[in-house]
Amino acid sequence: MQTTPSQDRLAHLSPGDISAAIQMAWEDRTTFETIQERIGLTEPEVIALMRAELNPSSFRLWRMRVRGRATKHRALRSPEMKFDDRAVADHRRANC
Repeated sequence: MQTTPSQDRLAHLSPGDISAAIQMAWEDRTTFETIQERIGLTEPEVIALMRAELNPSSFRLWRMRVRGRATKHRALRSPEMKFDDRAVADHRRANC
């Protein structure tokens, strides 16, 4: 059975990268685009990672929180939002 490039990326993440991706995914203001820039995972890959790493009830809670949330997508954010999620991601990444 062949693996997809997405499965390969998930399989080769270090424990620190997994932890950082989960932490950034839970943060309301860190966008999926920032996660992709920092860890290299697309939104569907983040969802797959969260499904694999969280228990089912925690995954459902997280999905309810992020589904349609404007702060998780740069393109949906209000132009007045001055928060720079890249700076937060850099700060958090150093602590992993």
